[in-house]
Amino acid sequence: MTTLSRPDAARNASPYLYGTEVAAITEVLESGHYGHTAVTETFERQVADFLGVPEVVAVSSGTAALHAALVAAGVTAGDEVLVPAMTFCASVQAILAAGAEPRFVDIDPATMCTTPDLVQEALTERTTAVMPVLFGGRAIDLTPIANLLDQRGIAVVEDAAHAFGSHDNTGRKVGASGHLTCFSFGPIKNLTCGQGGAIIPRNPEEGDRLRTLRLLGMVESAADRAASTTYQVTATGFRYPLSALNAAIGTAQLAHFEEATTSRRALWRTYRDALAGLPGVELVDVDVEHSVPHLCVVTIPDRDRVWAEMRHAGIGVGVHYPPNHLQPAFARWARPLPATEQLAGRILTLPFHQHLTEDDVHRTVTEMRRALTTEEAR
Repeated sequence: MTTLSRPDAARNASPYLYGTEVAAITEVLESGHYGHTAVTETFERQVADFLGVPEVVAVSSGTAALHAALVAAGVTAGDEVLVPAMTFCASVQAILAAGAEPRFVDIDPATMCTTPDLVQEALTERTTAVMPVLFGGRAIDLTPIANLLDQRGIAVVEDAAHAFGSHDNTGRKVGASGHLTCFSFGPIKNLTCGQGGAIIPRNPEEGDRLRTLRLLGMVESAADRAASTTYQVTATGFRYPLSALNAAIGTAQLAHFEEATTSRRALWRTYRDALAGLPGVELVDVDVEHSVPHLCVVTIPDRDRVWAEMRHAGIGVGVHYPPNHLQPAFARWARPLPATEQLAGRILTLPFHQHLTEDDVHRTVTEMRRALTTEEAR
């Protein structure tokens, strides 16, 4: 098996390839058909089988998945969607694209995820959907307020961009919970299509609605349209199909997902053990026994200085995420979020991808220890 090597894995984050992706893409290129084809539908079936769900609707990105899912759930102008501020801005932009407004909710500092209590406290008369963000790959259980949400007709649209392959305490995979679940298959996600996403519908009717939405409201497939002199556009829709080229990459990746799971869990545990005892450093818990980790995040004193020193040393640390309720584009919806605001200046994302070795992890932690020691000496 051929994999892509990296000269400095602690600096670079890039897709992890298993050596079969090029042949899969070549086969599609040679077919001459690059849009939504049988290759896309094969990928959908394989993902559905992997998750243990009846159907999957593949789309062009995780953001497209969130937008289409909100529209399919009936979210529209005048509605509010609850969403943590600690997420990528795509979550918020999808809400705005659906015509609704975000209502930001706080998080549990230990997990960076929202909780049933925090969601319940934030509900208003205008709430029509809740978008829990499965930060770092951790599953979120909203069962304690499930009846309340159902009684009020509030949809749960899971932003599971980080969480493909994760499962809850019962062994049920994320996506098989009965919610509208949205995955991202971007370049450095747990499973990559190069670019892509997917939605798990709650019922067959919603699946049909999503398939119409993703292709400009058209009913017939591309093959059927080509064989006909007419076709129908039955609804407003978007150009969100997953191309056969991207689906081919995803299919090749999925065949190796057990390897990805093992590798990512092992790396996270290596970080956990290496970070133990570092003063002032707390590892954000992703529940590694049940998740396929996507991020490794710590809270740390004097974050900006440590970030700068580690970057100078060639370590590709980052920040996931600057809170959205403090972003200029979303300022009109800002509200106090104590835990989020307390963590905003302390979170640091460590290099985390399948090119990393244990030596890379220890090098990263050594540079962090050096930066922290430098501060103590001042």
